[in-house]
Amino acid sequence: MMTIAARLLDVIEHDILPLTKTGVAAGNKVFGAAILRKSDLSLVVAETNNELENPLWHGEVHALKRFYENTSGLSTKDLIFLSTHEPCTMCMSAITWAGFDNFYSFFSHEDSRDAFAIPHDLKILQEVFALQPGGYRRSNAFWTSYFVSELVETEKDPLRENLRTQTARIKATYKQLSDSYQSGKDTNSIPLN
Repeated sequence: MMTIAARLLDVIEHDILPLTKTGVAAGNKVFGAAILRKSDLSLVVAETNNELENPLWHGEVHALKRFYENTSGLSTKDLIFLSTHEPCTMCMSAITWAGFDNFYSFFSHEDSRDAFAIPHDLKILQEVFALQPGGYRRSNAFWTSYFVSELVETEKDPLRENLRTQTARIKATYKQLSDSYQSGKDTNSIPLN
């Protein structure tokens, strides 16, 4: 049986990243998301950032848009929300309003700022909500959030080592995509690029 850590990494690498490569080539940011069934970890929808179409189509919100356009009868309480990057306040709110009781993130807000040169999430947390990085409650009345990296570390070897290798491969791909985005972001129309 595949563990949740292994499945989430596979979805990032094989479902979200191909969409993100296309999105970044068009000038969008590197953020993506997916929704999976809790029961069998099957993929319901995967999406990526589409801010060139609409500045609100962050990866998470775009995934929610596609989810509601293309599915019916699925309760969000039966689903897992996966975000490649820790959701911004808008995306956290959208996940909450959609009724999810969880979300999993691969990169942190600090990673978005430091490794991806996209500091807006932390700046909004501080300027609008007077919160420092990580200042929101990861477990609250609405949901509990998790980091995929923490799940990887709970696995036993040799799976843990395999997942660490996969994590490094995913991070290297995101680094390349980030470099590509950063080199062309001055020519796009995204308000907060």
